[in-house]
Amino acid sequence: MSYSSFSDVELAELLKTDDSVAYTVIYNRYFHALYVHAFQKLNDKQEAQDVVHELFAQLWNKRRELNISTNLMGYLYTGVRNKILDQFSRQQVRNKYINSLQGFLESNYSVTDHRIREKQLTELINKGIADLPDKMREIFELSRKNSLSHKQIAAQLNLSEQTVKKQVNNALRILRTKLGTMLFLSL
Repeated sequence: MSYSSFSDVELAELLKTDDSVAYTVIYNRYFHALYVHAFQKLNDKQEAQDVVHELFAQLWNKRRELNISTNLMGYLYTGVRNKILDQFSRQQVRNKYINSLQGFLESNYSVTDHRIREKQLTELINKGIADLPDKMREIFELSRKNSLSHKQIAAQLNLSEQTVKKQVNNALRILRTKLGTMLFLSL
C-alpha cells in the first residue's frame, strides 16, 4: 500500500512515530496550496515560501505532540494564517522602530545643523565687530555686550551722548552691510 493513499489522520499518526515518509507525503500534498494561500496574503514569493517552510519545520519538530484527529488541512491552514499574522506583527514593529529611529535622526540632525549654523553666525558677528575701528568697536561693545546706556558710555569715555549714539549707529550700519554679504557667502 502506498503512503499517498493514506488519509490525513493516518499520515498524522505515522508522523507522530517519526515516520519521515509520512512527513514527505504531507509536505508534497499541501505545500503548493499553502504557498498559494500565503502568497495571496503576503504578496511576496520569498516571504510566502519562508512562512510555509517554517510551518513544515515546526510540524516536524513538534510531530510527537500533534493532536490532529480529523482535519490536517485545517490545522496546516491555521498554522500558515498564524505565521502570516506573526509576520505582519513583526513588520509593524519593524516599521515603528524604523520610523522612530528616522524621526530621532532627523530631529537630531536639525538640532546639530542649527547649532553649527548658530556657531558660524556668532563667529561672523564677532569677526565683523573685531574689524570695526578701535574706538567704534569699544563703544559698540560697551553698548551691546556690557548693556550700558549711551549716557553711561559717554560718561565713562568722556564723550558726548550724541557721539556715542552716532558711533553705535555707524557700527550697526557697517555690521549690517558686512554681515549681509558674509551671511550670503557662507550660506
